[in-house]
Amino acid sequence: MQVVDRHAALAIVPLLRLAFRPFFLAGSVLALLVVPLWLAALHGTLGDWQPAGGWLGWHRHELLFGFGLAIIAGFLLTAVQTWTGQPGLCGKPLAALALVWLAARLAWLGNAPWPLLAVLELAFPLALAGVMGATLWKVRQRRNYPIVLVLLLLAAADGLALAGLLPGHEGWQRQGVLSGLWLVAAMMGLIGGRVIPFFTQRGLGRTAPVVPWPWLDRLVLVGSALVALAYASGLALAADTGIGALFLLLAGAHLLRMWLWHDRGLWRVPLLWSLHLAYGWLALACLGMALWHFGVPLNPSLAVHGLTIGAMAGLILAMLARVSLGHTGRPLQPPAGISLAFVLLNLACLSRVLLVLWWPVAALWLAGLCWTLAFALYAWRYAPMLLRARVDGHPG
Repeated sequence: MQVVDRHAALAIVPLLRLAFRPFFLAGSVLALLVVPLWLAALHGTLGDWQPAGGWLGWHRHELLFGFGLAIIAGFLLTAVQTWTGQPGLCGKPLAALALVWLAARLAWLGNAPWPLLAVLELAFPLALAGVMGATLWKVRQRRNYPIVLVLLLLAAADGLALAGLLPGHEGWQRQGVLSGLWLVAAMMGLIGGRVIPFFTQRGLGRTAPVVPWPWLDRLVLVGSALVALAYASGLALAADTGIGALFLLLAGAHLLRMWLWHDRGLWRVPLLWSLHLAYGWLALACLGMALWHFGVPLNPSLAVHGLTIGAMAGLILAMLARVSLGHTGRPLQPPAGISLAFVLLNLACLSRVLLVLWWPVAALWLAGLCWTLAFALYAWRYAPMLLRARVDGHPG
């Protein structure tokens, strides 16, 4: 509030006053649409319509580089204003960035010519990294430079997936997406390691903060980045005990963090237990991948969906619910239905990871229904907040 021209900021349409507004809304709407479209394609009801890379390639790409990266952009471009004391992206530049994101989504869905698709798709993560890097550089905030590096690596992973479209190389598409997923896991470990214990302390009114363990934070970040590089190179696509040991180390690090952060009181607060459950799915996903690399006959897709639905989408939904309240000037009390949304998303993950082993078709449809309802509840309850000015009259 102290770093912007109040009069100029209040003259901007509310949707474009800070990045969390357009990107949280657009990302949640995309999440709401992607899974039903994917299930319709599986059911054969979409006829000859094929997006870029086919429906499977589109499904896995858009939930990461469409949905996931939109939420990351909204969070980072909003948080960097607080971190640095520099004005956040707003107004016409923010609208331009959001339109680039939207154009890339339409290009993938419409199977646009590859050169056009590549330009639109890579423009967004590169622009995001550029804005973040420039803002952090102005105040020489070295602590957050790794975020820019992860964003650049995400752009490279997206580029690998794009390269796979040109010769129809399904393996490159898969490597790019899996590499990107574990880069997002690195981002979750980096940001989650800061906000989850802080939100827990503030939400429960505790006076003693959790003392960070810097070596543990570095282990989570570097370990996740190494896993991402192993997927990008193709090494992690086959079972390997060395990579299994790395996954096991990551699982242990995440579980140790959860133990350090735990407080019995958090289970009474939906905005807190949703965060901790999502982080728990991240530890379970690492454990599942470790078991597969050690030769246990598990489908690695189950661990991947534990990461994408339970951890990534779970953390996103929990953060959306909290950040949207705080940045629109509201008390941190989620509106009716949001606790149900948290439950539904965890049920979606349980169905896709566990119940699918016994009832493959029914569990898949149940997971899709729960996912869709969870994000529909968020969009229904929070869209009015994102489209209107702050209730306290401040900019943002």
